[in-house]
Amino acid sequence: MEPLAKIRNIGIMAHIDAGKTTTTERILYYTGRSHKLGEVHDGTAIMDWMEQEQERGITISSAATTCSWADHQINIIDTPGHVDFTVEVERSLRVLDGVVAVFCAVGGVEPQSEAVWRQADRYGIPRIAFVNKMDRVGASFARCLAEMENRLGASPVALTLPAGSEDAFVGVIDLVGQRLLRFKEDSLGQEMLEEPVPAAFMEESSAARMLLLEKLADFDEKLMEKYLNDQEIAPDEIHTALRKATLALQVVPVLCGSAFRNKGIQPLLDAIVRFLPSPLDIPPVEGEDKSGQLLRRRADNKEQLAALVFKLQSDAYVGSLAFVRVYSGVLALGQKLYNPRQKKTEKLAKLLKLHANKREEVHQIGAGDIGALVGLKFTQTGDTLCASGDSIVLENISFPEPVIGIAIEPKTKADEGRLRESLERVVKEDPSFRVSVNEDTGQTIISGMGELHLEVIVDRLIREFKVAANVGTPQVSYREAIKTVARAEARFETPGTGKEQYGHVELELAPGEVGKGNSFESQVRDDEVPPEFIEAIKKGVLGSLDSGPLVGYPLLNVRVHLVGGSYDEEKSTEMAFGVAATMACRKAAAEADPVLLEPLMDLEIITPDEYLGDVLNDLNKKGAQVNKVEAEKGVQVVSAKAPLAEMFGYSTDLRSSTQGRATFTMQFSEFAEVPARRAEAIIQKIRGF
Repeated sequence: MEPLAKIRNIGIMAHIDAGKTTTTERILYYTGRSHKLGEVHDGTAIMDWMEQEQERGITISSAATTCSWADHQINIIDTPGHVDFTVEVERSLRVLDGVVAVFCAVGGVEPQSEAVWRQADRYGIPRIAFVNKMDRVGASFARCLAEMENRLGASPVALTLPAGSEDAFVGVIDLVGQRLLRFKEDSLGQEMLEEPVPAAFMEESSAARMLLLEKLADFDEKLMEKYLNDQEIAPDEIHTALRKATLALQVVPVLCGSAFRNKGIQPLLDAIVRFLPSPLDIPPVEGEDKSGQLLRRRADNKEQLAALVFKLQSDAYVGSLAFVRVYSGVLALGQKLYNPRQKKTEKLAKLLKLHANKREEVHQIGAGDIGALVGLKFTQTGDTLCASGDSIVLENISFPEPVIGIAIEPKTKADEGRLRESLERVVKEDPSFRVSVNEDTGQTIISGMGELHLEVIVDRLIREFKVAANVGTPQVSYREAIKTVARAEARFETPGTGKEQYGHVELELAPGEVGKGNSFESQVRDDEVPPEFIEAIKKGVLGSLDSGPLVGYPLLNVRVHLVGGSYDEEKSTEMAFGVAATMACRKAAAEADPVLLEPLMDLEIITPDEYLGDVLNDLNKKGAQVNKVEAEKGVQVVSAKAPLAEMFGYSTDLRSSTQGRATFTMQFSEFAEVPARRAEAIIQKIRGF
């Protein structure tokens, strides 16, 4: 096991097409983990090992790998950049200690890089940035730094400068060591030549170095003293101050290069090791025991075991892999593990260290490390594993609700069982994917985060799981809500034959606070309804809220109060009260002025100036609400909210109205009431009138 101080758990994140996977491929090549350069564009990237990734040239599933650099172990997770797979980023960030954010030198800070940056802010993760594609036409390192400051609210400090740009990009200037680094073409960039800074770049590099020292002087008194007295500052002193400021989230070290041209990757690896945290730099992880008592576990092999399962993945050879981050203690082969959330004991069959879709078996995984487990039967994504006899539950990973659904059915009777099994496997792997059955039509509906998300899943079902299935057109996943207070009572009695049962409740339903979910509260005396039946009533109430009175979509933000009821000492049962609660709840919901809610999406469109009018007209036709239009260096950034129902196929519409020059990102914002006339048309369509 590696010493904890020499482990780095990092993620590589960016907007789609910023060169994230290519950067990872170069890291693996230069660290000796792979012996051939893989390329995204010709489908040979090691980290994009799924067929769908190789065809589309994008990352879909977060892949994990381990490599070594400068006597340090680096565990890397390459996360997707497309917004439909944001859940992959979310669960990866939950277990990472540091992040490398990759930006395109031409595109700068793009919408999805903003989204992932905000996700990293939420988890308080230290970052370094790599400005890629410095060899491309239109590349600007200075513009990227300015956008990081203005759009991300970051405090970027340049550690390297580009020596030339576009076709004239020859290497990088190391501001700390005051040298030019060239990367030999004939050695695929493996050989790095050090030269004095050329006179042409001297003025720019001196100014950038002064700016770096100025920023760092705020974090290190010794360095400040030397800086003010014009004394020589050693590279090690600069590195120490930079590490301190990076870990405190006060600065973001920024490097540059061209991953595709094999330039600037070694300085990036040095920066990962020097400035990103080890597990020892991270505060102790917090969890709760059975009684809700707060527990803390430090990153130490001698502590009791606490590990978090952050991803499950189907595997053709071993059935199912569980990706795990060990926060404290040691996971050893053959030991019995306890899952406190599922209240089940698990036994390990194999322990693996991963390299994309290849793996090596190991006997143990220590604190601060990442690996994969084989043989878990009951564990789900977000579950905690601890030693048998112990009980600690770490904070779960929260996943967004799916907003788009399609009907799927097997082509033949023979495919029915295979489809059901395959969907169960995908649901286990992907917590943002849901499967439900429409009670009225009997159709199986699969729901996800966007059109691409569902397209990839259907593709996997056909190719990977060999299921022949028919797929319907995408459907919006609506919700329902109530607008007024309503009361209803219901009695459930089975007189005469068999076992007699009795339950009687009176419920009041009221609109709750948006975003707070559904709640239940009992306001009855024990002599009206005894306490032992309250849980059954609550179950009946919350279960009935899964299907609203309009068209059977789940009800949101409803407060339910049990305000009355009666019981019979001999006949009353939990089942009778549960049924009565369901009946009363449905009756009250129908009388509480129910309304239909639809998912609204946050849109950000970046368009050249000349197409702004066309873009705004199109949004207007779709019933979108434009919140903001900002001019930024020859482009217009449009922020809007639009109903998801109007956004199917929008990428095609946008491409045709802007000659393919505009880009957009879309993510779920909230559920909002559908205007009455449109709601009526939707309800009639769903009911089949």
